Amino acid sequence: MRLRLLIFLTAVCLLPGIYSTELKAQDPNLANQYFMDGEYEKAASLYGQLSEQDEENEYFFNRLMESLLNLEKYEEGEKFIKKRLRKMPENVMLYVTYGNFYERQEKEEEAAQQYEKAIGKMASDYASVTRLANTFVNNSKFDLAVKTYERGASLMRDPNRFAYNLGDLYQRKGETDKMVNCYLNALSADPGKLAAVQTRMARFLAPSDFASLQAQLYERIQKEENPDFVELLAWSFVQRKDFKSALRQYKALDQRLGENGQRLFKLAEEAADARDYDVAISAYDYIVAEKGHLNPFFFDSKQAAMECRRRKITEGFAYTPTDLQILETEYENFLAQYGKGRQTSSIILQLADLEAYYINNLPKAIELLEGMKLMHGLDRYTLARTKINLADFYMMSGDIWESTLLFSQVDKEFKEEQIGQEARFKNARLSYFNGDFQWAQAQFDVLKASTSKLIANDALDLSVFIMDNLNLDTTSEAISLYSGAEMMVFQNRFEDAFLKLDTLRRDFPEHSLQDDILFLEAQIYEKKRDYAKAAALYLDIVEKYPQEIRADNALYAMAQLYENKLSDLEKAQTLYEKIFIDYSGSVFAVDARKRYRILRGDKMQ
Repeated sequence: MRLRLLIFLTAVCLLPGIYSTELKAQDPNLANQYFMDGEYEKAASLYGQLSEQDEENEYFFNRLMESLLNLEKYEEGEKFIKKRLRKMPENVMLYVTYGNFYERQEKEEEAAQQYEKAIGKMASDYASVTRLANTFVNNSKFDLAVKTYERGASLMRDPNRFAYNLGDLYQRKGETDKMVNCYLNALSADPGKLAAVQTRMARFLAPSDFASLQAQLYERIQKEENPDFVELLAWSFVQRKDFKSALRQYKALDQRLGENGQRLFKLAEEAADARDYDVAISAYDYIVAEKGHLNPFFFDSKQAAMECRRRKITEGFAYTPTDLQILETEYENFLAQYGKGRQTSSIILQLADLEAYYINNLPKAIELLEGMKLMHGLDRYTLARTKINLADFYMMSGDIWESTLLFSQVDKEFKEEQIGQEARFKNARLSYFNGDFQWAQAQFDVLKASTSKLIANDALDLSVFIMDNLNLDTTSEAISLYSGAEMMVFQNRFEDAFLKLDTLRRDFPEHSLQDDILFLEAQIYEKKRDYAKAAALYLDIVEKYPQEIRADNALYAMAQLYENKLSDLEKAQTLYEKIFIDYSGSVFAVDARKRYRILRGDKMQ
C-alpha cells in the first residue's frame, strides 16, 4: 500500500514538469499555424517567447519580424532588432533583417545603409560570404549579391574565389559580357570548371554573343598560357558550325600538349556529321600524317577520311568520271596496303557501293562482296550486311533469284532483329519492283509492325500505295511503269526514270498516280541537289492533290528541305505546323510538332 501511494505522489509531483515540456514542444507548431492563418498577433506573441527562449534560432526571430511587419508594428520590431544587435553585433544577417524592415516602410536610404553594414561586417570565410550573397539573391537584390562576392574575394585575398558565382549573377542581370568575363576568370582559377563553363555558355549565350566570347578568349590567350582557353575557343567555333576555325585551334592545342589526336578525331566526326567534309578530311589526314601508324586513331582516321571523300563526291551527285576514278584508286591502294580481311571489311563495303551505284561496274561490286562472304572470322552482322548489299547488286543486275535467296537467308537468321526486318522489307520491295504486287503488299502489311520506325513507315507507305493504285484498276500496267521508274532511281539512272515517268504521264493522264509521279520527280531533283526545283514539285503536290496520300509526305519532305538545305527556318516552321494541324493523323505529325517547337525556340526535355 505504501509503495502504491509513493508512486502516485511522485507522478503527481512530476505532472507540471511534463505538462510544461509538452506545451513548449507544441508552441512552434502552434505559432506556425497562427502565422499561416494570418493571425499575426498570436503568432508574434508566441514567436516572441520562442525567440527569447532560443536566441540562436534565427527562424523564430525572422518569423517574429515578419509578423510585426504584417501588423505594421515598426517601432516594436525595431526595438527587437536593436536589442538583438546589442547581444550579437557580428551577426550580419540581423542587418539584412533591419534593412528589410526599413524597406517595407519605404525608407530606401536607411535600408541601403543596413545592407551595406551587413556587407561591411561580413566575416572573411567562404560560408559567411555565400550565405549573405544567397540571402540577397533570394530577395532579387543582385547588385548587393555582387558587392558581397566582390568584398568576400577581397577579404580572402583571392580575386577569382567567387568568379563562377558572379558569372551566374551577371547572367541573371542580363550583362552578357561581364558574365563571360567572370566565367573565364573561374576557368582561369580552376581548370576543372571547363565542362561547367561550357554548359553555362551553351545554355545562356545567344548566337550573336559568341563573337564577344571569342574576342575575350583571343585576348586572354595572348596573355595567359591556359590550354582550357584554347579548348573553349575551339568549342565556341564548333557551336557556330565554324569547323575550319575550330580545326586550327585544335591543331595548335594538340601540338602544344603533345596529345594523341583524340580532340581532332572527335572534331572530324562532328564536321562529317554536319557534312563539312573538307574539314573532316583535313582532321583525319592530320592524325594519319602526324601521329603515325601506332597511334590508336590511325586506322580509324584513314578509313574515315576515305568515307568522307566518298560522301563528298557522291552525296550531291555532282561529280565527274575523273573524280570517281581517283576515289576508286584510293580505295584500291588502301586495300593493297592493308589487305582484304575483317579489319578492312567496311572499306570493301564502301568500295563495292562506289562500283555499283556510281561507277556502274556491277560485276566488280558483286565480285568484291562474293569474296567477303568467304572471309574467315567475319562477324555475323557484317556478313549479314554483306549479303543484303550483295542482294541489292544482284537485283540491280537483274538476277532476281540470287537476290531473293540472299535476302531470305538474312531474314531467316535474324528473324526478330532489325537487320532481319530490313532484309524482309527489301525482299518484299524486290517483289514490288518485279511486279508481284499482291505478295509484296501482304509482306508490307506484316512489316507495318516492325520495331524499326523507318521500316514500319516505308512498309505502310508501300502497302497503302499498292492498295490505292492496283486494287481498283483492271490492269497493272500503270503501277508497273511507276515501280520500274522507282527501280531506275534506285540504280541512279535518273534520266531513264524521267523518261519512264513521262511515258506513264502520257499513256495514263487520268490515272491516280499523278501525285506519285510528281513526288518521285521531286526526290530525283533532291538527290541531284536541285533543291529549289524539288521544293517546287513538293508544293505542286500539296496544292493540287491535298487529299492524296502523298500530300503529307510532300509537306514533310519540303519542310526538311527548307530547314536543312535552303536555310529558311521560318518557312520550315510554317510547313511543320501545317502537317500536325491539317494532317494530324500522319505518321509525320509527332516529329513535325517536335521540329516546330525546336524551331520556335522551345526548350525541349
